[in-house]
Amino acid sequence: MSQPKRIRKVLVANRGEIAVRVLRTCQEMGLATVAVYSDADRGALHVRKADEAVHLGPSPARESYLSLERLLDAAKKTGADAVHPGYGFLSERPELARAVEAAGLTFVGPGAAAMEAMGGKTSARAHMRAAGVPVVPGSDGPLAGEADALVEARILGFPVMVKAVAGGGGRGLRRCDREADLPAAWQSARREALAAFGDDRLYLEKALDRPRHVEVQLVCDEHGGAIHLGERECSVQRRHQKVIEESPSPLVDEPLRGALCEAALRAARAVGYRGAGTVEFLVDQDRRFYFLEMNARLQVEHPVTELVTGLDLVRLQLEVAAGLPLPPQASVSWRGHAVEARVCAEDPARGFLPSPGKITYLRVPGGPGIRDDGGVYGGFVVTPHYDPLLSKLSAWAPTREQAVARLVRALGDYVVHGITTNVAWLASALSHPAFQRGDYDTTFCTAHAAELLRRPDPALEEVALIAAAVAAYRRDQEEAQAGAARAGAAAATSAWLRQGRAQGLRGWPR
Repeated sequence: MSQPKRIRKVLVANRGEIAVRVLRTCQEMGLATVAVYSDADRGALHVRKADEAVHLGPSPARESYLSLERLLDAAKKTGADAVHPGYGFLSERPELARAVEAAGLTFVGPGAAAMEAMGGKTSARAHMRAAGVPVVPGSDGPLAGEADALVEARILGFPVMVKAVAGGGGRGLRRCDREADLPAAWQSARREALAAFGDDRLYLEKALDRPRHVEVQLVCDEHGGAIHLGERECSVQRRHQKVIEESPSPLVDEPLRGALCEAALRAARAVGYRGAGTVEFLVDQDRRFYFLEMNARLQVEHPVTELVTGLDLVRLQLEVAAGLPLPPQASVSWRGHAVEARVCAEDPARGFLPSPGKITYLRVPGGPGIRDDGGVYGGFVVTPHYDPLLSKLSAWAPTREQAVARLVRALGDYVVHGITTNVAWLASALSHPAFQRGDYDTTFCTAHAAELLRRPDPALEEVALIAAAVAAYRRDQEEAQAGAARAGAAAATSAWLRQGRAQGLRGWPR
C-alpha cells in the first residue's frame, strides 16, 4: 500500500461560491490556500478569503480560468502542492489532471483515464453497457450527419434527443418531436456544441416521457474502497439546467434506492474511478432507470447531501487525494431532509436574462437549518463574463414538509439590491402544489411557467416589502455612519488605528 501524501497548500483553480466553499474546508483542515482571479474578479470574495491570490489575466475565461499554463504557473510560483478544480471550467478536463500530476502536484479529483472514459457521452454509454448498467436506448456512437440521424431516429421512434458527444450543462442538446424538425434541431445543436466544447459530434437518444432526474453521490479511494452517500433529485430544471435539488428524492423508495446506488457504484468501478463523483440517472414513469452521465467532480448541489449525511465532501476529496482510505459504507447514515435553491442574477420576467451590475445591499438569511453557500457580498459587481449563480440557499429539517417551508421562509428573508434575481421565482416554485406533493418531473418548469411567474404568496410579498424598507433605512444609516467615520479617520493618527487598517487590508489582492 502506498504511503499517504502530505498536502500543505492548495490552489483552488476556480472562482465564485465553489472557490469559497473549498477554501473554507481547507482552512478548517489547517491547509494554506491560494486563490486565482481574473481582472473582473480582482475584488471577489474568494480572493479576499484565501491566504494568497494570483492574478491570471483578463476577464474572459479563456484568457484566465481556462488557461492551463497560467494555472500551473500560479501553483509553481506559490509553492502549492495540490490543485482543487471546483466545478466547471477545467474541472473535468483530463489535460488538467494529467498536467498537475506531471508537475509533481496532487490533483484533487479523479485520474485522467477515468475522466476520459466518462467525458464523452458515447464512450461512457459503451462502458456502462459493458458493466451491465442500463442506458437510454440510442445510437452506439457519434453519427456522421443528418441522414444517418434520420435513419437512427426512425429506428428509435420519435421523440428523440439530439445530444452533443462532449455535452454538459444542457448545451448541444435538443428535443425533436417530429421528423420534420430533425434537420433544424441537428444543425442548431451542432453549432452550439462546437461553440461550447470545440467538438460538434452528435448522437441520438430516445426521449423519455416526463422522466425524473435522480443522481447518486459516491466517493472512491485508491485502495478499492467505494461508498455511496444516497441520492438527490434534480428534476426541477429550466432549459436542462438544475434549479432546485433535494435529498432524499420524494420518488425513491428503499428498493429503488438500493438498485440505483448499486448501479452507481458498479459504474464507478467499471472505469477505475477515484474521488468524489456523481452518477446521473433518468427514471421513467414505470420507475425504470437509465444511466445518463457521470460527473467526475464535485456537484453544485452537493450541500443537500452534506446536510443529510453530516459529511464534508470537500474534506473527503482532500483525504482521498492524499491517499487515505475511505470510511466503511456502514459508517454513513442519513437524517432528515434537505432542499437547495440556486439564487442567480437573472430576471425571470424577461426570459431569465442575466442581470449583471453592482450589488448595493445584500442580506443573507439565517436561522435554524439554513445554509448559504455564496460567493458575493454587498458592493460586489456581478459581471457578464461568468455564470450568474450568486449563491446556493439550502434548508434542512426533520421532514420534507418542514425543510421546504424553511427554504420558502429563508427566500423571503433574502434581500438583494442593485440587481434583479430569481428569488421570488424560486419561492413560487417551492410553493407550487405539485412540488409540495413531490409530484414533479423534468417538465415542471415548462408545464407551470405562467404560474411560477405570478406573484408568490402574499405573506412573502409583505415580508419582502418590509425587508426592502428596513434595508433602505439601514443603508441610509450606514452611509451616514461611513461619512462620519471617514471624517474622523482623516484626523486620526494613532498606532492603534494604523494597525487596524493594516489588519483590514490583509488578504486583499496584490
